[in-house]
Amino acid sequence: MNLKDIVVGSDTRAPISGGSTLRYINFDNAATTPPFKKVMEKINEFSEFYSSVHRGSGFKSNLSTEVYEQCKEIVMDFVGADKEVNIAIFLKNATEALNKVANMFNLCEGDIIICSRMEHHSNDLPWRRKAEVHYIDIDENGELNLNHFEMLLKLYGKRVKLVTVTGASNVTGYINPIHEIAKLAHSVGAKLLIDASQLVAHRKLDVKDDNNESHLDFIVFSGHKLYAPFGTAVVIGPKEFFNTAEPDTVGGGMVKIVTDDLVYWEESPTKNEAGTPNLMGAVALATAIKQINDIGMVNIEAHEYFLTKHLLHHIKKIDKIRIYGSTEADKEKRLGVVAFNIDGISHGLVAAILSYEYGIAVRNGCFCSHPYVFRLLNLSSEEIQSHRLSILDNDKSKVPGLVRVSLGLYNTLEDMNELVLALNNISEGKIMEKYTINKEQGVYIPENGYFGFSSPFKL
Repeated sequence: MNLKDIVVGSDTRAPISGGSTLRYINFDNAATTPPFKKVMEKINEFSEFYSSVHRGSGFKSNLSTEVYEQCKEIVMDFVGADKEVNIAIFLKNATEALNKVANMFNLCEGDIIICSRMEHHSNDLPWRRKAEVHYIDIDENGELNLNHFEMLLKLYGKRVKLVTVTGASNVTGYINPIHEIAKLAHSVGAKLLIDASQLVAHRKLDVKDDNNESHLDFIVFSGHKLYAPFGTAVVIGPKEFFNTAEPDTVGGGMVKIVTDDLVYWEESPTKNEAGTPNLMGAVALATAIKQINDIGMVNIEAHEYFLTKHLLHHIKKIDKIRIYGSTEADKEKRLGVVAFNIDGISHGLVAAILSYEYGIAVRNGCFCSHPYVFRLLNLSSEEIQSHRLSILDNDKSKVPGLVRVSLGLYNTLEDMNELVLALNNISEGKIMEKYTINKEQGVYIPENGYFGFSSPFKL
């Protein structure tokens, strides 16, 4: 199977300097992935039968309800969840899913949540509003310091009610030992939540049996990082938790009866899916999972490992490039995500040159993981304060950050070689255009504009 041919847009042409075009190379898969062609086909196929789920008596409504429930079964089977004691709740993205768990988690004064300094803001900020949060620190390579985690557990013991960490970093690709973390969390009676958004498209995820000490109590992931970018995410967790907790969003479709004075909720997951659900997004996610299963996660892992190893081998040889995190490819410890800087050139300028001169898409900045990136860059508190004041003064021209390359299953060896060539040229100062920066946005653009670019898509 040619994996490049199974995604939409793999042959798209991008306008570049000089008015010509090049094949668009996407290395921004940690942000979002393109849809599988099968996902688009299934969406179009199902559109003929689309209707509102639950309570409708018509043929299409009954069929849509059946399909919606099948989607949940496919999602839960994908991660090995026990459907007798766990449920899947569909939401619009992982941020909403994490906020839902945070809003519903019953905490008392003195309770503690343990998070990490590696987290995406979506798995950090919701908890800050709920309880006293303590953070697992990172070591010099950007990996979690498990000794520090054990120290926190020993210090706070039964006061720790929840440990919430990412399955893999969206900055360095470092894979956390989630089942080892689960054992440690459960040893003090805490629950464990894994933000699997970055992990689930690249490694087999197994929540394990609920009686297993390595069990993952809650997991969250989104479709748009799993080749199904149609506005759906899922949280999987204990049925008892969601049935007991008060719903955080209320409205139609989630009640048994409403009187002038009383409300009686449905059982979960219906209780926690207020309003009309995104059925198309659920179909897209389930279809993407079936495609992943057909390819085989072991094959995806091997392919992306080969590409990551190739990339690291070559860019380590470029004198001016500094890689953040591990410089080695390791199937057990990292995904195909590489963060770096080129000495003497802003991360924003590097990203702009790759786009405007080579048709290569990367991401730059702090990737919604500011505390983590600040630590990777070894910024002092004074430097962070200076940058904070500049940003609040609407000047992002000197915001610190990194350049991030993140692989998808459809990337090829040719893609890697094109990137290595481009980075060699940039490091040697072979830059064709002159660039100017928009200080308010922190974005570089060519001084002569976007070469007369006309959008190939219009609504």
